[in-house]
Amino acid sequence: MSTSGATADPLAALGSLPGVADSVAAVRKAVDRVYGHRIMRRRSNEITSEAALRGARGSAALSGADWALEEVRRRGDFSGDDEARTVGAALRLTAESGQLLSIWRQSPLRVLARLHLVAAADQHARVGRPRQAGEPVDEPLVELALPDADEVAGRLDGLARLVVAGGSAPALVTAAVVHGELLALRPFGTYNGLVARAAERIVLIGSGLDPKAVCPAEVGHAEQGRAAYAAALEAYASGTPEGVAEWIAHCGRAIELGARESTAVCEALQRGAA
Repeated sequence: MSTSGATADPLAALGSLPGVADSVAAVRKAVDRVYGHRIMRRRSNEITSEAALRGARGSAALSGADWALEEVRRRGDFSGDDEARTVGAALRLTAESGQLLSIWRQSPLRVLARLHLVAAADQHARVGRPRQAGEPVDEPLVELALPDADEVAGRLDGLARLVVAGGSAPALVTAAVVHGELLALRPFGTYNGLVARAAERIVLIGSGLDPKAVCPAEVGHAEQGRAAYAAALEAYASGTPEGVAEWIAHCGRAIELGARESTAVCEALQRGAA
């Protein structure tokens, strides 16, 4: 989605696309159900911790490291191979995202650089900065045409200006656009999917929709499957109103499924089964 030459609040305008209002309402209902659970009043920290673990597992699965939850839970070393490093990166990003909320609204590009630095660690020299002309991108699960470095720089700047300006757009819309833009642009040499989903998480927490981070959208994205994820992203990248609305609805469903996951955790804790 191009953000240049836009109206004063282009993200808010997306809220009027067909079906988006229904998605926003469904997300709000699902989130309220989790926050209204009586377990949340006494054990919210446990729900947050479990949601973080499950969210990281889901994000790693979408990037090709589809590990069982208990394997992620028990592992202590994530340095062995590409899959292990992907899971480790997802876990680090989930932990880091909560520390960057105050910076995001003032300097989203700084946050994105930090997220990539945390994900890639010291694996190569190109961490923490957008790619330059001619530099390759390792993101095999995204098959969209790769924008050139100049387009990436322009669209990142436009996205950052929209975030800093704020506006009246629902949190779902803003989170979906941030996620979709980053994944379509793939501004970094590696780990763009993990960074994009971490940025979506930051928007959802910072907006106040999910302040305790108990509705992990990453769980829902993974549950819907990589094929559906790729198809929805392709629709977004088309730039058509219908395509953007399809992506927003997909992201909304992901949040609903994440909320459902945490509701199930609440129920298990209430029964004494977890």
